[in-house]
Amino acid sequence: MLTYSVKARGGVEHALAVAEALAGRGHDVCVVALAQRGERFFRDTPVQTRLVEHVPADGPFDERILAMVDAYREGLRPLLGDGGFDIVHAQDCLSANAALDLRDEGVIGEVVRTVHHVDDFISPSLIACQERSILAPDLVLCVSHPWVQRLAGEFGVQASLVRNGVDGDRFRPARDAAERAADRAALALGSRLTVLTVGGIEPRKGSLTLLDGFAWLRALAPDRDPLLLVVGGATLFDYRDEIERFAARARQLGVSEHVRVVGTVSPEQLERHYRAADSFAFPSTKEGFGLVALEALAAGLPVVASQLDVFLTFLADGENALLSPAGDGDALGRALARLAHDRDLRDRLVAGGRRVVAAYGWDAAAAAHEDAYRSFAAARIGAV
Repeated sequence: MLTYSVKARGGVEHALAVAEALAGRGHDVCVVALAQRGERFFRDTPVQTRLVEHVPADGPFDERILAMVDAYREGLRPLLGDGGFDIVHAQDCLSANAALDLRDEGVIGEVVRTVHHVDDFISPSLIACQERSILAPDLVLCVSHPWVQRLAGEFGVQASLVRNGVDGDRFRPARDAAERAADRAALALGSRLTVLTVGGIEPRKGSLTLLDGFAWLRALAPDRDPLLLVVGGATLFDYRDEIERFAARARQLGVSEHVRVVGTVSPEQLERHYRAADSFAFPSTKEGFGLVALEALAAGLPVVASQLDVFLTFLADGENALLSPAGDGDALGRALARLAHDRDLRDRLVAGGRRVVAAYGWDAAAAAHEDAYRSFAAARIGAV
């Protein structure tokens, strides 16, 4: 199982969790990632791991991307060259291109690639990397049906659908009032109405829309003194311009002192943030699935999310979440205010969320991967 990073991102969590679930079903799994010296995976895992060390190169961004692919390919070469793996499965375009190079050299046989979503890259190297990683693999998988449809329509690629999942032991509500009080005290939340988002500040996450919605919430629920926590942000890309726009918009809206940009945290701290918050906001404009929304549901949080087609595969407005038009800060703020003022609504959404979570275990995701691998292997054998 190949992933481009050891940092806390949805695709990396997916790679680790699927690998762990496959190992739990009796398979021998090794997760490989590109890492700088001294780095390790953001959380511990019981499965075997290998890190390919990469020294960041100087120079233009495109040259750095190509250097990462080169480093990954050469790090994979001795690991994969002995033919000991039946499946080589890449979770992103960087690791896929490294594996595809080795396939084209004859070092390995086939390459499987999960396309979580298609990014709107402007970098020529990443545009080429992404396109090859969609068109060239021997088997393409997606974690949501809308992306299966898009790959067929936009690229002519017939992808198979697999599943995402959530660990209900890690992401859970507070066991009792004492644990919740301790979590809130540890984060210095006091009695404030606390809105959580996970994913950092970047255009795709709808960060400016989130600020607009939060400003509306503060106007509509002043008695609750709302606080916004922005957790996460580990990424390959430089979003400093968006971060500056975020800070400027917060100042313009007069909410700067009520927004905490927390950044990346340990797995234990992430779980604590979920348990301590009152609601979860997820105003993304594009996602492959929306794994953190599933984590929020598992933690017992009412969710307000964008009305994206991928979210509609597991979220239903008024049943297990509130959905608002992407980019509409006013609608987002009104939805958050409804949660602040309507306990019955919150309870209904939380109960609906529990039913969703029950259908999204990682073991079911591993079983879906097994089916995809077996069908692919049978088709290859039949074609010989």
